[in-house]
Amino acid sequence: MQIRTEFPYETTHEDLYIPLSDGTQLYARIWRPVTDEPVPALLEYLPYRLSDWTAPRDWQRHPWYAGHGYASVRVDVRGHGNSEGMPGDEYDATELADGVAVVHWLARQEWCTGRVGMFGISWGGFNSLQIAALAPEPLKAVVTVCSADDRYDNDVHYMGGSVLAVDMHAWAATMLAFVSRPPDPADVGDDWKDMWLRRLEAVDPFIHTWLSHQTRDDYWKHGSVCEDYGAIEASVLAVGGWHDPYRDTVLRLVEHLDPGKVRGLIGPWSHQYPDRGLPPGPAIGFLQETLRWWDQHLKDEDTGVMNEPLLRSWISGSHRPATVYETLPGRWVGDARWPSENVAPVAYALQGGPQIVRSPQQTGLDAGRFFPFGNDADLPPDQRDEDAKSVCFEFPVAEAPIEILGRPRVKLRVRMDVPRGQAIARLCDVAPDGASTLVTRGVLNLSARHGRDRSEDWPVGETEDVAFELNGVGHTFPPGHRIRLAVSSSYWPWIWPQAGSDGFTLDADGSLVELPVRRHTEDPAITFGEPEQSEPLGVVFPVTLDEQRPERLVVRDVAKGEWRLEVDPRYGGTRVYPDGLEFTEDAVETYTVQEDDPLSARARSDWTIRLHRPEMSWDARVETRSETSADADDFITSNEVVCKDGDEIVFHRTWEKRIPRTAG
Repeated sequence: MQIRTEFPYETTHEDLYIPLSDGTQLYARIWRPVTDEPVPALLEYLPYRLSDWTAPRDWQRHPWYAGHGYASVRVDVRGHGNSEGMPGDEYDATELADGVAVVHWLARQEWCTGRVGMFGISWGGFNSLQIAALAPEPLKAVVTVCSADDRYDNDVHYMGGSVLAVDMHAWAATMLAFVSRPPDPADVGDDWKDMWLRRLEAVDPFIHTWLSHQTRDDYWKHGSVCEDYGAIEASVLAVGGWHDPYRDTVLRLVEHLDPGKVRGLIGPWSHQYPDRGLPPGPAIGFLQETLRWWDQHLKDEDTGVMNEPLLRSWISGSHRPATVYETLPGRWVGDARWPSENVAPVAYALQGGPQIVRSPQQTGLDAGRFFPFGNDADLPPDQRDEDAKSVCFEFPVAEAPIEILGRPRVKLRVRMDVPRGQAIARLCDVAPDGASTLVTRGVLNLSARHGRDRSEDWPVGETEDVAFELNGVGHTFPPGHRIRLAVSSSYWPWIWPQAGSDGFTLDADGSLVELPVRRHTEDPAITFGEPEQSEPLGVVFPVTLDEQRPERLVVRDVAKGEWRLEVDPRYGGTRVYPDGLEFTEDAVETYTVQEDDPLSARARSDWTIRLHRPEMSWDARVETRSETSADADDFITSNEVVCKDGDEIVFHRTWEKRIPRTAG
């Protein structure tokens, strides 16, 4: 990593409020080049608090852009951080309308040329696409990283029509803790407490809404740009990583957007910006790459970025199973169109006749983290234990390597003796010694087999063919290895167990797996600069002598047949900012299930957050508890928030709710 301290422009920055038409003001930080000439503006817009949580990351890139001739702007969504107003649901109409207003406000400033770009990762990448679909005239270009075009089937809520237990619950719990944080009196003054209490009265746990929409209805269609790709007029650079759950969006965007306005880039990365150097690598000079995009579309400079292949992809070489990789083997390839003429589907027929798939409920404990962030325990370990709980089919790789790029697909001939169930398919790379590395996976809620917008019981005792795609991947299977397809009926805690599910019979005759095989090409060299960033903010992480809890701990109670997974998401711990703010957060997630009872599944998240300014005697604390379980008829949620000013409890509320199980 190269740290840049000298740039073509000197820079300055200021904090200010951006006014909206209803009188609400959004808190913003603007870095600008020192110049008398107007410059384009770049906007990153999200709820994660520019004054503390994203501040270290913001200082890595916003000053860098300013130093290269852009006004780089970071804005907090209303009701979050120091922005005024009440918090709402994720990506609601108010959030998007506010974003459009901010784009127009930036374009009107005397220091702006009138051209605006938007960028962001995850939430900021989502709303960049969604605001682009609203087509505000000044918005000319977008860089969207680790984001989704489909809020139902490619986000943290549902997968293949099944409830994503691990992140439906955990992300709702995280956002409950995040939205309960107070504004900072160092920025908003003495009104901080009144602002905080007004916000807290407006809070409702997201999980109530998310579980109330168990099929792909109008709620999920809102903000899903896949509903109308043609609405996006801005030029889009779509970026993802093979270890990020959102990577399929890149493949769909390069397929459906105007090829004269889109480029795709997929590397080996986790849910991180590709320049940060967090595992797995290799990292790239991502800021330089995005600068080419901005200069092309906001300054009309021919940077050659549109001469790049439509899709640049990293194809990983075969690697041993591990929960973290500093750098993966592999190579970059380029495809001029997508679907690519270099990729063809190759079907592998399953062999073996009818087989019963009845996995114990703890199948999936070795799935790894749904959102890998580059931590030591994020990725799936050796899959042999998981494979043993599944029905497996193998295909030897003979003399030549098999390179795949895209989304594998399975067609399964299934008979089920109960009305509800789900099928999980994993593709693994099996070494000669038996080590099994997870390559990709997919899920189908069998009640969603005719469409994610409906729920249809299985005709008991009958046989049907079902088909679904696995997540996209670039991978090479070498000679001497085996390609393994593992099929299971459970996958906890990723997928919430179905009530009454008793597995299914899979008839191998008539079933297959279809791989997107890419012919080996000698591509022109695809290269990137070395990662570089601007000078870091200078946040200090105090050394603690306390022993940290494990990132992922599996506990088995043999007598009870109960399995417990304890997860520390490692979002940040304690840090001290240059302005004196002490910020501490701690979270633990717990998932339990009995191996023979799908109704025993339980998820719990506990959060504590402290914001402390010793010089102001300000000491605000947030404690939250979130629990989810289910019986045969309902999901059962329980949430609690306790907020303190010093030792005084200023807010305490609990929510208890039962939500009918209509499809999940």
